Amino acid sequence: MGMEGKIAIVTGGARGIGRAITETLAQRGADVVIADLKAELAEQTSREIAQTTGRRIKAFSVDVSNYTSTQKMVEQVLSEFGRVDILVNNAGITRDKLIMRMEEEDWDLVIDINLKGAFNCSKAVVRTMMKQRYGRIVNISSVSGQAGQVGQANYSSSKAGLIGLTKSMARELASRQITVNAVAPGFVPTALTEVLAPELKEAILKAIPLGRMGKPQEIAYAVAFLASDEAAYITGHVLAVDGGMVMM
Repeated sequence: MGMEGKIAIVTGGARGIGRAITETLAQRGADVVIADLKAELAEQTSREIAQTTGRRIKAFSVDVSNYTSTQKMVEQVLSEFGRVDILVNNAGITRDKLIMRMEEEDWDLVIDINLKGAFNCSKAVVRTMMKQRYGRIVNISSVSGQAGQVGQANYSSSKAGLIGLTKSMARELASRQITVNAVAPGFVPTALTEVLAPELKEAILKAIPLGRMGKPQEIAYAVAFLASDEAAYITGHVLAVDGGMVMM
C-alpha cells in the first residue's frame, strides 16, 4: 500500500489514534499535515514522526469547528504541497453526561467538533480533489455511533451523523473518483477512554468477543487501507474495528 507522492491531512493527528494514523501514512510514503488545535503538541509530534519516517510532516494549528480556520489551513497546505490526496477526519472530543444532566454547551461543543468539523474540513478539500479527479476521505466514527452508549447522547449522535455524512458524500463525489469511507473503532486506550471507571472498563471487556481493547495502530491500519489505491472500489462503507463488539 505505497503512498509515495501522496499528501494527507489528519485532523486531531497529534496524539492517540490520530498520531498512529499520521505515523502509519508517513511510513507508507505520504507527506502528512497534522491539523490540531494543540499547536505545541502537534509541532512536537510532527518533528518526532518526521525524524523516524523521513517524510515531510507539517503541523497546523486548526479549530475544525470553524470553517474559516479549516479553509485557511487547506489553502496553506495547497500553497506548500500543491495538492491534497487524503483527508482523515479524526478530531473528536467527549463530554459525557446523562441527557437529563447534559448542558446545551456540552451538546453543541461535541457536535461542532466531531461532526461539523468533518463537514468543514471535507468542504474545504473537495473542490481540489474534484479538480484532481482523485481523493480519499476517511471519517473516524465509533461503535457509539452504531449502537449508542449511555451518557453519550452528544457523542453517539455526532458519530452517527458522521456515518450519514460519509454515505452522502460518497454518492456526491464518486463520479470524480473520490472515495469516502468511515472507520468505526471500538474501545481503544486513549485520553478519551482512560477516564472511564474501572467497573465500566470491565463491563466493556465482557462485551467484546475478542476479549480485549483495540490498539491505536489497529485503527490506523484500517484507515491506511481505505486511503490507499487498493481500496479504490470501496466507497460509502463503514468498517468496524471493534473486536466484534458491534456486528451489523
